[in-house]
Amino acid sequence: MITIGLSGWGDHHTLYTRSGAVNKLQQYSGHFPLVEVDSSFYAVQPATHYEKWNSLTPDPFGFIVKAYQGMTGHLRGKNPYANQTEMYDAFLQSISPIRLSGKLKAVLFQFPPWFDCTRKNVERLRQIKQRIGDLPAAVEFRHQSWYSSSYIAATLDFLRKEGWIHSVCDEPQAGTGSIPVVAVSTHPRMTVVRFHGRNVEGWRAPVEGEEWRDIRYLYEYSVEELKEWTIRLKGLETECEEVCVIFNNNSGGHAAGNAKQMIELLGLQYEGLASRQLDLFDF
Repeated sequence: MITIGLSGWGDHHTLYTRSGAVNKLQQYSGHFPLVEVDSSFYAVQPATHYEKWNSLTPDPFGFIVKAYQGMTGHLRGKNPYANQTEMYDAFLQSISPIRLSGKLKAVLFQFPPWFDCTRKNVERLRQIKQRIGDLPAAVEFRHQSWYSSSYIAATLDFLRKEGWIHSVCDEPQAGTGSIPVVAVSTHPRMTVVRFHGRNVEGWRAPVEGEEWRDIRYLYEYSVEELKEWTIRLKGLETECEEVCVIFNNNSGGHAAGNAKQMIELLGLQYEGLASRQLDLFDF
């Protein structure tokens, strides 16, 4: 099974009626069966948020939740939690509503570009797995060393043994701070695939006077580029039960359109989406 969605649901304006009478997530779930929660990266969200999101989405809907930045080494400044145990406990408690409802697909641990392939970081991955127990967890590297010729086989074997879901990425090839496409599944239940675009210049260091995030994911995939991926996605589908695909190229509003193109190219039809009622007065 291949399940396709977007990173976040608030900024995809082409999906929503101008009236705004219906919650955006509720409208979103009429288009896609999956979403990535990115607000969880910036702060551990109250459990009440997940309870609300649970109630707004149909039963087959799924969430991929990004791990809090204090858990992945991105956090700058003081950690609001007294220690690691308190931080992990708060995060696990916050996501419990969607975990209990069966809507949690995975927690995505996206590590920073300076998280390279070292013995210390391998041990850190082991420690994280011990803290989260049987929570479904995906790992996304941003340092090329994990996939170097010296380490790629060991990296993939380690992910399999430790029960990590592999996050396969399509992103700009911009040096050690980006990773190649390694379309390999490491978990029998799931593989995550994330489309970040191919804006090489935007992927590099921030340009003075420009908002970095606004240019980093500014990219629209061509039909030809998406067709190349249909082969990879079908291949991954044979290696695990579900391939969860997230389009993150939304700086220019292209993610929703590219995701729908991919659904069409793969000939997918999703059952159990929320009903979509058009506003008769929305021209």
